[in-house]
Amino acid sequence: MKKLYIIAAALMALASCKNNSGSSSEAGAILAGGAQVQTTVQNVEVATAQRREVPQESVYSATVEPYAENNIAPQTAGRIRKIRAEVGSYVGKGQVLAEMDRLQLEQTRLQLQNDSTEYVRLKALYEQGGVAQSDFEAFELQYKVRQTTYQNLLENTILRSPITGYVTARNYDVNDMFTMGKPIFTVQQVVPVKLLVGISESEYTKVKKGDTVTLTADALPGSEFTGQVVRLHPTMNSATHTFNAEVRVSNTDRALRPGMYVRVTVKFGVNNSIVVPDRAIVKQEGSGQRFVFVLNDDNTVSYVPVGIGRHMGREYEITSGLEDGQKIVVKGQNGLKDGSTVNVLKED
Repeated sequence: MKKLYIIAAALMALASCKNNSGSSSEAGAILAGGAQVQTTVQNVEVATAQRREVPQESVYSATVEPYAENNIAPQTAGRIRKIRAEVGSYVGKGQVLAEMDRLQLEQTRLQLQNDSTEYVRLKALYEQGGVAQSDFEAFELQYKVRQTTYQNLLENTILRSPITGYVTARNYDVNDMFTMGKPIFTVQQVVPVKLLVGISESEYTKVKKGDTVTLTADALPGSEFTGQVVRLHPTMNSATHTFNAEVRVSNTDRALRPGMYVRVTVKFGVNNSIVVPDRAIVKQEGSGQRFVFVLNDDNTVSYVPVGIGRHMGREYEITSGLEDGQKIVVKGQNGLKDGSTVNVLKED
């Protein structure tokens, strides 16, 4: 009776194996009592782990900033008589943007003309001995002060742009009374522009002044720009644990504008690393551990934890756990365990 039970069990196991289809094949096994049943062998595809040079880079987000920004306003309150630029105007360095009331400027100009004439007369008398040195030097000082006063009034009456760039704000109209609040104009320099890129503290020591970076802007699809690291800020942001790297972009075509969102690719050199297809990587449930199944010479697989680096398209850089030339499973990992026997259907 006992033998009948063993035979029945063997027949049921055989029927189960025959009905199993898909990604498995059949292999024989001997049970106690001499009965033979079929065990499942997983069908898999494998690829070869290869060592090659892998560029090391990280992508950071940043916002385009003007290289310089100037607020245009006189030193004192006064009436605005002329407006010569509008928001969006591209103005050159030294271009007149506005003119204030000229009354005080004209009064000072006339006084300076009189002082100039008197200075020439007194200087001639002084050289002939007709004026005391102290009197001449006192007037000469007064004359120089008047010249300085006139130049200061001129700069604060005829307002010029100190930089080349776009007018991004105009806060007054003609005949408005300027007060010491908002500036009359704001001008931003956009050739070049700059970015403050927050570099993670783990990669901060890899960035050097003079390094070249590339960037793309969501607003300019298909365009890529090149910049250079010109300054590394010495302190870390305690909230984000990043250091700012200041990047300058020439922007000669003025395509990049302040406020644009950009993605900045910072390169840190090249590693000689193992590279595998990303479909070979299996994540261990309940943890962040990654592993692969390595094919052994006897067609069994070994469970091998790996460290991963960069994700490049459809490949992963492996930082630890694998050697060059090892065969790894890239398809059919479901159901595999350490020591499972497999049948290789395809090898890349």
